Amino acid sequence: MRKLVLAGIITFGGFLTANAQCKTVTSLTENFDTWKEINKCWTAEQGKAMLYATEKKVTFYSMTSPGEKMYLVTPKIKAGNYTLTFDISDNGGETTLELLTINNSADKKSYVSFAKPSKIVGGKKTVNISLKKDSHIGMKVMLNGVHQAVYLDNLSLKPKK
Repeated sequence: MRKLVLAGIITFGGFLTANAQCKTVTSLTENFDTWKEINKCWTAEQGKAMLYATEKKVTFYSMTSPGEKMYLVTPKIKAGNYTLTFDISDNGGETTLELLTINNSADKKSYVSFAKPSKIVGGKKTVNISLKKDSHIGMKVMLNGVHQAVYLDNLSLKPKK
């Protein structure tokens, strides 16, 4: 019993250590080419659908759960003004993207929209962001059909000059 409890404490401590190693950043450049799974400093919330890294991009996939809200959350970003760019596309149907600032990724009440939901039409998207305090940026994708997918690639966050 003691070994089991000790193993649990060591495992839990390992999770805390892994998250503690993620630092607040002032820029991001991610093409997802080397990701085999979601990076430990990012957070993926998929509900009953699937959110995964494959084929050098991040895929949001509805499976048989249309209407499921899926979030990809960046590492914490230092307060300031930024330009966010990324490539986004879908495999057809009704899909939307909403951008959020997130104070605490474990608390949905801290999710605040700064770019209202918009239809995903494909191509490069550029958004200016002003963070009043250190925050995460969340990308909320909504897929309204069965076996729909949205693809995210070439994400870049640069400080505005």
